[in-house]
Amino acid sequence: MTSHLTRHDVVIVGGGGAGLRAAIAIAEADPRLDVAVVSKVYPMRSHTVSAEGGAAAVIGPDDSLDEHAYDTVSGGDWLCDQDAVEAFVAEAPGELLRLERWGCPWSRETDGRVAVRAFGGMKRKRTWFAADKTGFHLLHTLFQTTLKYERIMRYDEWFVTKLLTDDGRVQGVVAIELMSGRIATIAAKAIILCTGGCGRVYPFTTNAGIKTGDAMALAYRAGAPLKDMEFVQYHPTGLPFTGILITEAARAEGGWLLNREGRRYLQDYDLGKPEPGPVLRSMELGPRDRLSQAFVHEAEQGRTIETPYGPVVHLDLRHLDQEIIDARLPFVRELCLKYENIDPVTELIPVRPVVHYMMGGVHTDIDGATPLEGLFAAGEVACVSINGANRLGSNSLPELLVFGARAGRAAAAYAAEATGNASRAVLAQARDEVHRLERDLLLKNGGHESLADLRQEMQHTMEGRAGIYRDGESLAKAAGTLRELRDRFASIALDDHSRTFNTQLTSALELSCMLEVAEAMVACALGREESRGAHQRTDFPARDDQRFLAHSLIHRNPDGSCRVEYLPVTITRWPPGERVYGSTGGGSP
Repeated sequence: MTSHLTRHDVVIVGGGGAGLRAAIAIAEADPRLDVAVVSKVYPMRSHTVSAEGGAAAVIGPDDSLDEHAYDTVSGGDWLCDQDAVEAFVAEAPGELLRLERWGCPWSRETDGRVAVRAFGGMKRKRTWFAADKTGFHLLHTLFQTTLKYERIMRYDEWFVTKLLTDDGRVQGVVAIELMSGRIATIAAKAIILCTGGCGRVYPFTTNAGIKTGDAMALAYRAGAPLKDMEFVQYHPTGLPFTGILITEAARAEGGWLLNREGRRYLQDYDLGKPEPGPVLRSMELGPRDRLSQAFVHEAEQGRTIETPYGPVVHLDLRHLDQEIIDARLPFVRELCLKYENIDPVTELIPVRPVVHYMMGGVHTDIDGATPLEGLFAAGEVACVSINGANRLGSNSLPELLVFGARAGRAAAAYAAEATGNASRAVLAQARDEVHRLERDLLLKNGGHESLADLRQEMQHTMEGRAGIYRDGESLAKAAGTLRELRDRFASIALDDHSRTFNTQLTSALELSCMLEVAEAMVACALGREESRGAHQRTDFPARDDQRFLAHSLIHRNPDGSCRVEYLPVTITRWPPGERVYGSTGGGSP
């Protein structure tokens, strides 16, 4: 099959919040540039739409940029790059106000001011929200804003399978149109990766089915290192079986977590002691890593509730007024009614920790640039790093905006100066990729391995050996299993040889990416012989700043093996300290 060739100044891979914000930034920075947004789903189906709780940015007179920065750095267990954090907190308010001007319907107080709520690990109320459908409204606002720019062209439902590089520089992508099976080479002067995370590497996750680490794998294969891949965040309140998220906003509004004895067990885990008054809420608003780890300890002590889908605890909203739930948590009530057949106004919600977010991703600088010339990344696919070892809730939405805009402006500046068309070597790579897709996937015959079986084995391995708690022995076994699975992947059986919406082909492409990413995660976890944030080694339970106050950088070798190196964390103003939470803990900026 012959590949169709098209050209754009900038190609954005991914049409969610980071991708759309980057596209707008390019259009504003240089209207002469034409931009292609290539997304494997229609943009409004991107996972940004599912974000519920809100977006953090300083707005109140009792808050400050320094306090937001300190909460972020300490919440990330001092693995955050502080120059990036300072830029992030400084630019976040402007980004949220810009969304307001574009039409985002932020919830309001009775006096007309933007409403803010508390969120885990933050000592001030600074989380803006639009009821509990913040991501939905944010993504709608960005999508509608892109429509006014004629130079932004969309490739909806196209799957990027390869980054094309020559002489240390990216020059385009190969992508397959899911509707027709048509394969195209899209040449570009700059590329921005914005495909989100890789939660589907695990079996139980809040992530949509599309979150399969595609661009992480693409960048890794092309020569860009991945950073801090061992840090995987579990959210403490997912619905059993489905993994659907019950937003942290439910606890911000006053929800309690109860064990099987009906006791608010978090008071036992250094997350704030129950005292009279509003401080009583503080333990439910500890950081996500600490709350998820507390759940494991409760399960070990037999104080969780057994269900067909594993142990759970209860989230209790019954003491809240129905008016509060309907005004500020309407989606939570809707999810409980539809997926659990319970009404949180009168009934307890069963919840358990679920994989939610990747702190790691493609290594970038503060402007989204990767070490591979012409390649940029933003959002969850990237690691800039503002999240360190544990992301604080409500920092991710402003992160997409701040660093989506930064990456867009940087890519626009690069593309405006870049010269030349795609080289012969790049076009030859594109032809090879077309032949690979045709020979190995679309027309593949004779394989015997089941895609579903390989995916299930990968997910079971990651959950069982690289979950909330891990150790060297289990991680080494996981690494061996993943190598075997990658070898077996070469013998997958594909029965569907059609070209129109071949979902089996899409699943094969996604599984190939997930296996690559899973191996990187396990390799980084094996190398980090300490416990920090979301990475808890039972054989190395202490944080070790002497050896590991550093980012892990994993590189893919030409033979498919990997090597892990370390990069110092950027410290500007806040030296490492103890993570302390509660009404009086946490230190000060």
